[in-house]
Amino acid sequence: MDVLSLLELVDEATLAALFGLLTGVVFGVAAQRSQFCLRAATVEFARGRLGQRVAVWLLAFSTALIWVQGAALSGLFDVGEARMMAVAGSWSGAIIGGLMFGAGMVLARGCSGRLLVLAATGNLRSVVSGLIFAVVAQMSLHGWLAPLRGWLAGLWVTPGGANVNLLTALGLPDAAGLVLGMAIAALAFVLVRRNGLGLSTMVFASGVGFAVALGWVLTYSLAQVAFEPMAVTSATFSGPSANTLMFFLTENPELDFDIGLVPGVFLGALLAAAWGRELKFQGFEGEGQMRRSMTGAALMGFGAMLAGGCAIGAGVTGGSIFVATAWLALFCMWVGAGVTDWLVDQGGLGQRVPA
Repeated sequence: MDVLSLLELVDEATLAALFGLLTGVVFGVAAQRSQFCLRAATVEFARGRLGQRVAVWLLAFSTALIWVQGAALSGLFDVGEARMMAVAGSWSGAIIGGLMFGAGMVLARGCSGRLLVLAATGNLRSVVSGLIFAVVAQMSLHGWLAPLRGWLAGLWVTPGGANVNLLTALGLPDAAGLVLGMAIAALAFVLVRRNGLGLSTMVFASGVGFAVALGWVLTYSLAQVAFEPMAVTSATFSGPSANTLMFFLTENPELDFDIGLVPGVFLGALLAAAWGRELKFQGFEGEGQMRRSMTGAALMGFGAMLAGGCAIGAGVTGGSIFVATAWLALFCMWVGAGVTDWLVDQGGLGQRVPA
């Protein structure tokens, strides 16, 4: 059944939300079963190890590159119509926001996407941190923090009112993205063998990347036939978390892809955790951990909106279409996370602070 047939059954906004729900469920199941987490990968790397967490992240990232670039080459998706490529990007936002987000996810012990997945398994720490993340993200988008975000983002922006495609800027052919994805996948498989990852972990880690490609293709397909303008987007958790929060707090809310995405991830992770018998209530272990997690969530909320996306939105979704500021933000997230882990958890400040 094609998109036009589906539009005979439901309206455009509802279909967009259903596409978001489907993308979210796939992402939630895959992320929960593979334990996909950028924070864990960056900490592992910062401590001089190329272990299971790095292998899982590279598998997810490379799969997203391969599927998305393959879809673009086959005509199922046009990178130029992606929302984050069609608007001006911020170099300063990517740097400052990326560093803040990286530091925040180490303090909170998970990026925004990971917090949502953990919340579905009964982790009350993630519920609290996730709510703080969503509130601060909303404040940064439309609230009291919006002027500061706008000023920082405006310090250094991409020219021409649009973002920069790295492949085009470097003069590389369209197929270069697919080739790079395959090269990263080869490195991931080397680490998979070295660390003894099982087949199921490999499949579910790849499923994270597939979910990103699924979102791109579904929203692009809908945008081509919709009467009203539809955003071409995919998995990200900064804007959607804020929008989902406001959806339940405002009168006459509107449906779109973002509104379906967040509940979809929660549902997928819940089902996967139930299947694996991993549902368990967990709380804060002390006042110090609570302060740390809340501080990290606030840093991530502002940092993600400033950087143009979170660890998933910029790091994987934006990276998969070679948005230049997304790659810069991802690099800064790794740097921010590594430095924070060294300062806070490895004793760089003179003593190790318990997580």
